[in-house]
Amino acid sequence: MDPFAKETLPVSLEEEMRRSYLDYAMSVIVGRALPDVRDGLKPVHRRVLFAMHELSNDWNKPYKKSAIGKYHPHGDTAVYDTIVRMAQDFSLRYMLVDGQGNFGSVDGDNAAAMRYTEIRMSRIAHELMADIDRETVDFGPNYDGSEHEPLVLPARIPNLLINGSSGIAVGMATNIPPHNLNEVVGACLALLANPELTVDELIEYVPAPDFPTAGFIYGVEGVREGYRTGRGRCVMRARTHFEDIGKGDRQAIIVDELPYQVNKKTLIEKIAELVNDKRIEGISDLRDESDKSGMRMVIELKRGEVAEVVLNNLYKHTQLQDSFGLNMVALVDGQPRLLNLKQMLDAFLRHRREVVTRRTVFELRKAREKAHLQEGLAVALDNVDEVIALIKAAPTPADAREGLLSRHWPSPTVAEMLARAGSDASKPDGIAPEFGLSAQGYRLTEVQAQAILELRLQRLTGLERDKIVNDYRELLERIADLLDILARPERVTQIIGDELSAIRDQFGDKRRSEIVYATSDLGIEDLITPMDMVVTLSHAGYIKSQPLDDYRAQKRGGRGKQATATKEDDFIDRLFVAHTHDYILCFSNRGRMYWLKVYQVPQGSRIARGKPIVNLLPLQEGEKITALLPVKEFDDQHYVFMATRRGVVKKTPLSDFSRPRPSGIIAVGLDDDDFLV
Repeated sequence: MDPFAKETLPVSLEEEMRRSYLDYAMSVIVGRALPDVRDGLKPVHRRVLFAMHELSNDWNKPYKKSAIGKYHPHGDTAVYDTIVRMAQDFSLRYMLVDGQGNFGSVDGDNAAAMRYTEIRMSRIAHELMADIDRETVDFGPNYDGSEHEPLVLPARIPNLLINGSSGIAVGMATNIPPHNLNEVVGACLALLANPELTVDELIEYVPAPDFPTAGFIYGVEGVREGYRTGRGRCVMRARTHFEDIGKGDRQAIIVDELPYQVNKKTLIEKIAELVNDKRIEGISDLRDESDKSGMRMVIELKRGEVAEVVLNNLYKHTQLQDSFGLNMVALVDGQPRLLNLKQMLDAFLRHRREVVTRRTVFELRKAREKAHLQEGLAVALDNVDEVIALIKAAPTPADAREGLLSRHWPSPTVAEMLARAGSDASKPDGIAPEFGLSAQGYRLTEVQAQAILELRLQRLTGLERDKIVNDYRELLERIADLLDILARPERVTQIIGDELSAIRDQFGDKRRSEIVYATSDLGIEDLITPMDMVVTLSHAGYIKSQPLDDYRAQKRGGRGKQATATKEDDFIDRLFVAHTHDYILCFSNRGRMYWLKVYQVPQGSRIARGKPIVNLLPLQEGEKITALLPVKEFDDQHYVFMATRRGVVKKTPLSDFSRPRPSGIIAVGLDDDDFLV
């Protein structure tokens, strides 16, 4: 056994903890939790897509299992959850993985085990990988150095904005919502045309996020604040509609679309809990009727309940209304930064400019290498008889190669073409100056000489000779075009714009999340249809409302209509017409006054008795409502006149009743043996 070290070095515990924690934090930030602003991917997502690319697991090929253990230290199992999310249409706005099998649901169900599911790249994911084999991005070693993986993808699509991202790092987090491809590409094209556009001008192109689960976006001020500063708030609401059930005397709230990242099963359990705790009243049944055709969550209401009121309570107490906090943090040059909308678009376009430039340099090198060979063949064709004689006379291939290299060959074809394109147009990097075209003729390189020796005899026919010359001419034209792209930045801008337009034409779709422009949060009255209602209160305290349209004018000889059904010893005590948004001041026999909105009065048919008003107001034992007063506006020009049984009267400005309180207020003081009439 080796002896212990004879020397020990003292280390500051504080300094060691600081250094180790900083290393860990940066590892999480850069290598795990935050996306790169250029391709919008975290390292694990990038590894998944690159592994599928290496396996040729393309969108138009059969599904297969994915194995990326060689790129990730934890193997397949650790990244399966990532693959699952990339294949869920309710998680990503534009799915990057096309899955076959059970990949979970909005109820929070887990995906099937890896052995039961198959995947392949989605069609749009190929746009992230486009040109990766053309030296457009840098590569680095994987975790054990056995393979190389891309440090970023070429990314023709602005993935960070269209799919968003979320993650928790050490000391920071990111939460970027998904957006509509058409809108984001439109903003990119506008920024290419005018780099001086402001954030507010770009908001005209990208007005709000676009979530895969659709629903409503209520208000845009919080969203715009996020676009301007990197931090904001987006309010989301479920899409619902009402249906009549039973004999038409009851309603149901049907939920068709949920806010983003809301678990439907958890939501249903929460609603049931609120109903059981009587925090939300008026719900008689709750069930999930969702199937493969779409979402359908049914909330049945009790007879006489106002659907809009119940729905507003659900918005208030459940995730039928939820918010998405924008915190747009991403890696820029390896450093986490809080970005606004323009900075994110600028970073993507800079990346695309670099990718297009590197791709052009790669294509230029390849074109020059190919043109160099074609140029040598064209020289040989101009001297075909002499070349054949030299080869026939040479005792060995090496001697033939030396014979080709040892002299200058006349070549009018090459001289004519290079006169237009430039003498070095097709010369690859690293070729010595003495090779190529000069005043003495054309001197071949070893690569060209070897290509001549390997030339098949059939290519000496007239058609093949013309093809070689035409290919050479086209390559020179291609080289000239590539050089022009590198020399003119506006050409690069045009290429980026053309590629983005092609992406939009192929993958663009309609917005799913509907934007409701509002200056503030919508209240219950914003959901209530404005209309006139007939409100009735019986002597026994039953109250109900009916649309005024139910009482249509009758022609001569009409028999009239029954306004309400009452018990034998009951009768209508109060009847008036009021607007759904009006207040009803409810005065009790004990001198107290309560507020009630007309829309809060349950609707009923003409034959319904209504609902006891004691269920709508916090009346005390023995207290009953003796007077109702509909009020549209509380002003100083009108007064409320009250009188008691013993003749006490009081006149109060209507404006004194303008501040509703749930428990009511004392409208007039009474003696013990007196009451308000």
